[in-house]
Formats: sequence, C-alpha cells, structure tokens
Amino acid sequence: MIERYSRKEMVQIWSQEEKFNIWFQIEAHACDAQAELGVIPKIAAKVIWEKGKFDIDKIDEIEKTTKHDVIAFLTNLAEYIGEDARFIHQGMTSSDVLDTTLSIQLKKASDILLKDIDELLATLKKRSLEHKKTVTIGRSHGIHAEPVTFGLKLAGYYAEFKRNRKRLLEAKKEISTCAISGAVGTFAHIDPYIEYYVSNKLGLIPEEVSTQIIPRDRHAMFFSTLGVIASSVERLATEIRHLQRTEVREAEEYFSQGQKGSSAMPHKRNPVLTENLTGLARLVRSSVVPALENVALWHERDISHSSVERMMAPDATITLDFALHRLNNVIQNLLIYPDTMLSNLEKLGGLVHSQQLLIALTQKGASRENAYEMVQSNAMKVWETPEHKRKNVYKDLLKKDSEVSKFLNEKEIDDLFNLDQHFVHVDTIFDRVFDKEE
Repeated sequence: MIERYSRKEMVQIWSQEEKFNIWFQIEAHACDAQAELGVIPKIAAKVIWEKGKFDIDKIDEIEKTTKHDVIAFLTNLAEYIGEDARFIHQGMTSSDVLDTTLSIQLKKASDILLKDIDELLATLKKRSLEHKKTVTIGRSHGIHAEPVTFGLKLAGYYAEFKRNRKRLLEAKKEISTCAISGAVGTFAHIDPYIEYYVSNKLGLIPEEVSTQIIPRDRHAMFFSTLGVIASSVERLATEIRHLQRTEVREAEEYFSQGQKGSSAMPHKRNPVLTENLTGLARLVRSSVVPALENVALWHERDISHSSVERMMAPDATITLDFALHRLNNVIQNLLIYPDTMLSNLEKLGGLVHSQQLLIALTQKGASRENAYEMVQSNAMKVWETPEHKRKNVYKDLLKKDSEVSKFLNEKEIDDLFNLDQHFVHVDTIFDRVFDKEE
C-alpha cells in the first residue's frame, strides 16, 4: 500500500523485518521442541537462540541465486549460527514457516482492526445518544418516507459494526492456526509434538489436517469478513455523502481552517473523506474473490495462492485499518444541522403522516382500499403544489374531503399530524442496541 493510505502499526506487521523475525521464532521454537524430544542437542537449541540473526539485504541477494525465499533465509541464518545451524528446519517444509507466519500476521492485524472497530463503536454510541431526539426524515428510494431521529440512524450503524466485531473475532479465531507437519502434512519426518509446542508458544492452535499447507477456506472466510466490514464502512460513508448534498445538507464533513474544496471553485466544500472511504472499501472487497479462488488448490498443495496473498493480505488489512480510523474521525467531527433536518422534513407539507391517516381511517370503519384512495388522492394534489405553498395544504384538503369527513373530524385530523407519534418506541430500540450489550 502507498503511504497515503497506511498507518504505521499495521504496516509494521507486513514489513520484511517482522516477517523474518517470525520465521526465526518459528524455527527456534521448533528447535527447542526437538531438543526436548532428544532429536537435537539442547545446547544447539540454545546456540540458535543466542546467535540467530539475519540480514535482509543479504537474504535478498542470496534469493537471486536460490530463487527460494525460505532457503535464502536459512542460508543467511546459518552464516550467523555456524555449525549448529544444521539442526534448523529438520523435518519441516517451507509452508510450515510461511503459512504459520501468515496466521500470526493476520491475527495481529485482526487485533488492530478490532481496536479500530471498538473506537468507532464508542464514537457512534456517543453521537447516537447525543442525537437520540434529533428529528429528521427517513427516506426510502431516496424519497421522503416517515420521520426518524438522527440518533436512530446512527444506532443502526452501531448495531451493524457490533455485528462486524463478532464476525471479525470469529475470523481471527478461524485464521489462528499453525502447521508444522512437513511435506504433504503427514508428520513423516517430524513429531506432532513440535507443532503443538510451536502453536502454544505463538498463541495459535494446531491445524487439524494441513496437507502441507493450512487450508485456504480459513483465509477465504477471513477476507470475506474484511469485505463485509468494508461494505459497512461504505454504507455509512454513502449516507453522509447524500446528507451533504447541497439540496439536502443535513450533515457535513468537518471543513478545517485553510482546507480547499476545488482548484477552480473556491466556494466548494466537498465530501472528500467519505468519497475516499467509498473507494477504499472497493479495494478491500477486491480481495474477497481472489481469497475464494485460492481455496481450490491442486492435491496437497500448489503455490497459485502465494503471489495473491503476498499482495492481498497487506493491502486489505492496511487499507481497512486506515478506512476505519478515517471513518471514526469523520463521525467524531461530523457537522449536524437539526434545523435543516426539520425544514427538509416539512417540505412535503405533512405527507409523511400518510400512514397514520391510513390506519386511522381503517380503524374508524373504512375499508383499506377506500382509505388508501382517500389518503393518496389528496397527497397527489400536494405533490403538484409549489413547495412554498404546501404548508397545511394536506391537512386542509383532508378536512374538506367529504369522504374523509365521514370517518375523521378536524381535531382528529390535526392530532394525526403530531410528530411525536413516530417516536414512541425510540427508547425501546435504543434499549435493544445499547442496554443489552454483552
């Protein structure tokens, strides 16, 4: 990933230095286990820990000849350790090192992403409670539907990211396996205890059947989960982009002092951060199909998955880390305009109460079909009325409608235009989201 969309802690997980450090730990822990079993001298295992070093530039140079990264690493390691290096990697195969390392890296990446989600959840909760009673219009198909509150909107996103946190925890568990089983995974040349020992030291669990590699269905689930989280990021980002449109302007990204919106139009204040998040979400989701395609490998293994994962794993985790952090900042600093929300809600002159009228008419004895016709026919006249003349037009039309008057008097009609009726169960929803958290 380019530096623009990267954060240091996540980038470090995928650095060459970190990778080789993990490779060394796997090899050294395996030697400790071999020494416990009496396969190699205990003093040799001790020397390997004491003298084990590597030089990244030297490894790269060796690999130009070997065309094999693990062999290049082992060759360079031996230059530092000396004679006892002959005990390293006994009974192991390259995938034992590579796949176990990837598990560790994805596990560490998960911890960072979980922290990101926790921070976002805290922000969403704070702002949701802050705007619990801020009235706004709910939209379906982009058209005014019925009133909601802005806090309720944010509570929905909170619940979604809470589900995403559970998914990521499960994906972390799924990916945290270790394979030290040798060629084709039969343990023919290495005791299963080695795998158990290394797993325990590195906070992993032994893979049930590794076939030389860790099965890629695990990775497919992991990256699919990242894709789902990215889609949630985009859904919230898209909502903000829509709310910031000039014709709506119910909420807006914070525009800092000295910030510029356009090189040509000095007046512009664009939703650049949420547009950026939409693009980053696409990039994270682009890892899902390759991860699924990596599942079907030849026989016990091939390496068609390898090149994909070398790029996909860093890119997807680094990008999602950056996106979650950016989204948290957007929500923290989001400018919210309650007066505009209320003004927009009133643009249709009360049509948003149509369902209340429909229900009231049926309860008074009108058939649903006739009630629907009465409510809709008057509503259509309001749509055709210029916006600046719509205030109270709907109520007046209903009051003058002789068919409506058979079922509802003027006071009853007035009462049905009360906004409070839409919010009687907001507390119930908030209790479900926030008061029953695990």
